[in-house]
Amino acid sequence: MNIQDYFSLVLNDYTLRTITLGTAILGAVTGMLGSFAVLRKQSLLGDAISHAALPGIAIAFLLTGVKDSYVLLLGALISGLIGTFWIRSIITKTHLKSDTALGLILSVFFGFGMLLLTFIQKQPNANQAGLDKYLFGQAATLVESDVILLSCVTGICLLVMLLFWKEFKILLFDEDFTKTIGFNTKTIDILITSFIVLAIVLGLQTVGVVLMSAMLLAPAAAARQWTNSLSTMVILAAVFGAFSGVFGTAISASQNNLATGPVIVIVASIFVLISFIFSPYRGLLFRQIRFIKNRRDLKLHKTLAFMYHIAENHENISHPHTVKILNNFHGYTRGTLQKLVDKNYVSLDGQMWSLTEEGFKTAANLYSQQSKKDE
Repeated sequence: MNIQDYFSLVLNDYTLRTITLGTAILGAVTGMLGSFAVLRKQSLLGDAISHAALPGIAIAFLLTGVKDSYVLLLGALISGLIGTFWIRSIITKTHLKSDTALGLILSVFFGFGMLLLTFIQKQPNANQAGLDKYLFGQAATLVESDVILLSCVTGICLLVMLLFWKEFKILLFDEDFTKTIGFNTKTIDILITSFIVLAIVLGLQTVGVVLMSAMLLAPAAAARQWTNSLSTMVILAAVFGAFSGVFGTAISASQNNLATGPVIVIVASIFVLISFIFSPYRGLLFRQIRFIKNRRDLKLHKTLAFMYHIAENHENISHPHTVKILNNFHGYTRGTLQKLVDKNYVSLDGQMWSLTEEGFKTAANLYSQQSKKDE
């Protein structure tokens, strides 16, 4: 089945429609919330939370003995929240920095989770196979109730963001000012972090513990390259995340033996790569174009400055002696001189060239600006 057949089947096939809708909603909500994690310089937070959720899944199974998705995700949510608040405690109550706290919680919780999974696997009445999907994800297990849950969480996230948009925005860019004007920064921070934890936990079933952080960060990182506006970034991140889910699911379904979660992450990474290269604000391509243009402009200005320096010491810039000096100046390239002619800054008569009146005024203006900078 190719991708075109897939999109035609989405409208008619229940399973494909459910998986596609679920991954699209998941990509949108993680992209939105990931924007806040990226701007707060907490890129490792998603990785730490997703790994911290693993022991909660194992403990929930050990306590209940069932593999019900909602029970396991509830355990993951509790474990993820505990890990998050431990991270906050380590940062606030010790001299350790955030990256150290994140790495510590990530490794400790993930190690404990793998230990519990190994223990479960050795139980005579338990089969770990049902829990493996939370390590690497298994989008095929999504059902309509999962999509409804994702939709509800996304709706709640949108509502909370609209209600507390001003507070979120101020906290992101100036925490001290937020405290000064009387907002409770701790409550706002906990609110943002809790929704991030919730989105990550809901995505474990689709993408898995190992790759969930990429779903949180990749769409936001791509969106950041295109804009300086927070609202625009959040919208773009949601769009990139949703398209990553749709295209990743389509590619996975159109090929045999391709896991959906990793493909979604790869598609999201392609969005990041394209953004890094082609975005007009920060893209490498346009940055190089601007660099080349600035370098050419600098050559033009230096050439004009040289000509002005000679011309200002002569009463008549078209005097044969002045013209001789100008023609002895080789410049940087013949192309630079030709650009000066095209701009009507330099007149060319055969092999003889000199400053025009417009070129003289422009050069004088540049010279005066440079003199002010030197002062």
